[in-house]
Amino acid sequence: MARLKKNPRPTDMKKIFARARQSLVGGVNSPVRAFKSVGGTPLFVHGGSGAYLFADDGKSYLDFCLSWGPLMFGHARRELVRAAQDAVARGSTFGAATQAEVNLAERIKKALPSIELLRMTSSGTEAGMSAARAARAFTGRDLIIKFAGCYHGHFDSLLVAAGSGATTLGVPDSAGVPKSFAATTIVVPFNDLKAVENAFKKNKNKIAAIFVEPIPANMGVVFPAKGFLEGLRRITKREKALLIFDEVITGFRVCYGGAQTLYKIKPDLTVLGKIIGGGMPMGAYGGRRDVMSVISPEGPAYQAGTLSGNPVAVAAGTAMLDLLHSESPYKRMAQLADYMCEGLRRVSLRSGVPLRIQSIGSMFTPFFFEGVVTDYASAMKADKAAYGRYFHGMIKRGVYLPPAQWEAAFVSYAHTEKDLNFAIGAASEAFKEI
Repeated sequence: MARLKKNPRPTDMKKIFARARQSLVGGVNSPVRAFKSVGGTPLFVHGGSGAYLFADDGKSYLDFCLSWGPLMFGHARRELVRAAQDAVARGSTFGAATQAEVNLAERIKKALPSIELLRMTSSGTEAGMSAARAARAFTGRDLIIKFAGCYHGHFDSLLVAAGSGATTLGVPDSAGVPKSFAATTIVVPFNDLKAVENAFKKNKNKIAAIFVEPIPANMGVVFPAKGFLEGLRRITKREKALLIFDEVITGFRVCYGGAQTLYKIKPDLTVLGKIIGGGMPMGAYGGRRDVMSVISPEGPAYQAGTLSGNPVAVAAGTAMLDLLHSESPYKRMAQLADYMCEGLRRVSLRSGVPLRIQSIGSMFTPFFFEGVVTDYASAMKADKAAYGRYFHGMIKRGVYLPPAQWEAAFVSYAHTEKDLNFAIGAASEAFKEI
């Protein structure tokens, strides 16, 4: 199979962006790609191979964004490419059931014992929205608890911010979200079991579920405090509410069975995405058989999708899980992430730039401030402008990072110590410009 090379006809990024803005909203198809958080002109990519991106400016970039997490083996891993090619040669979509969907579902169930039945979707957002609907249908209750700083997709009822108090009903975090939708969500601080208890006391028999990233990655990498996830499990059982783990990022990223395996917590429902499609559009939600049985055609809660279980995404996802199971890259990726983080800490000490790095497995976030990040409020203390200068200092030197301070960065099995030494060297120069 021929490998992609650098774009042989480099184009000025500003010209591409100007052209894109004439046809695409903001010039992009997902807001963070526009670089508004860090400033400057976004990167337009031509292709990728292993740990590297090839951009339309003719340059290559060492990639620590990895399409926001799913590329466990880097770009264009041959087994995944071959699986997708073989599948699309048989047909790109059927709108009918396939045995390949059953095979992938069985692999997911085996990896996550909390899942007895599941339903595939085309995105993590769609899976999260559907899990919330299932929880409400099963419990007959309307309210959901979420945690400030955790992101569960852009669907209306969870695209909310905290109200004026720690346990108030949410307020819309986006134009176009009706206040009545946001009012079905209670926002509390992450790692605060007391706030969760207060929410249940104030809303007796009204809360359908707690929706949580077991290891948040959308306010940067944040760890659950000792006993926090266990406390959520205890409270939901007592209150006859459901516990929903959003493992769109952590599922198959922190370990083969996800964060629930790592922490030995069994949620009622799990939301998956990214990795289970091998980097192609794919999501899923699943859990207890009695809960999932409320979904049509078995139950009264409707959810459908013409491209759900798309054969090409299913083929790539199956190949991804096969690789993860056979090659078991987790120890190596954790070692690489630790190596990168230690290098950044050394650079920080030499430069005198305050830096807090939080990492788990192959995920990490550098926060530009001193102090531990335990929740959204503490994450917001990080110096966003300093991160922007760091980001541009790195991209100028051929290293691509998430274009936002409060997002996780990732390493892949394709990264090498040579790559990381290059990135650490770039950081030593970039820190001089912070």
